[in-house]
Amino acid sequence: MLALLVILLSCTFFPGVIVKTKALFSGRKGPGIFQPWIDIVRLLKKGSVYSTVSSYVFQTGASVYLASVLVAALFVPFDQHTALISFPGDFVMFAYLLGLGRFFLIISALDVSSGFEGMGANREAFYSMLAEPAFFILMGSLAMFTGYTSFNEIFINLHYQDYFSIIIAIIAAFVLGNLTLVETSRLPIDDPLTHLELTMVHEVMVLDHSGIDLGLIKIANNIKFVLFSTLSANCFIPQTWSLGMQIAVYLIAQAGFAVGIGYFESFRARNKMAMNAQYILSISAISMILIFVIIILNNKI
Repeated sequence: MLALLVILLSCTFFPGVIVKTKALFSGRKGPGIFQPWIDIVRLLKKGSVYSTVSSYVFQTGASVYLASVLVAALFVPFDQHTALISFPGDFVMFAYLLGLGRFFLIISALDVSSGFEGMGANREAFYSMLAEPAFFILMGSLAMFTGYTSFNEIFINLHYQDYFSIIIAIIAAFVLGNLTLVETSRLPIDDPLTHLELTMVHEVMVLDHSGIDLGLIKIANNIKFVLFSTLSANCFIPQTWSLGMQIAVYLIAQAGFAVGIGYFESFRARNKMAMNAQYILSISAISMILIFVIIILNNKI
């Protein structure tokens, strides 16, 4: 329960930290930290408009997307504090819950018969297909290193007593951090501020969503961002620390990650579409290097 509360607490203001950071680096005062959620509340108060060519698939897609992300949040632990749902191999369930939500978002985009949304859905499916091996290779590596196959036990037994375990934790956090950018469609994969449909990925998929449906999608994206960044933070928070210290370091790490993304998006342009596949595959390559290092350390070869 504590893990879920910490995750939901952090997702309330870290999206605003990114927006605020980007505003400061561009020389503007910018909106308040809670402005993204104020916008979401405003959307939730509005009704949704549905195309006459859409079906129930489009009308339920946003709800299923949010529901899948919320259920996936039940699998994410906070350091040694067990998630509400934990069992051997739970990271597989976590990945495919997110995949289920993504699938419904993709078919919702296809349901409105829009060429632009179909193009974005195609890119979303392609990028997620490339990112999935990186996640599974990484979790398989950590499972081999710790000897456990659930999120909670993996992070509890990810020791920090020698240089090798620290290096493994740093690489794992780096891979999860980059997967966060891919899963949430941020730079360098996608620019959430772009208005050119030909270069959009996630934003073009939700062009026909409005009102409460668009609000639900934005909530799901915020939670998904915090889920992956929480997994990344779990890689370097020792379980021997007190609860207050763990929460403080976690919040600082999350804030630092949000500020880093804001800085990154302020000074870097998005990749060319042809480079996105190479970028995502490089994350898988780093995960492969990690698994070979662990195999050597365990004297498997």
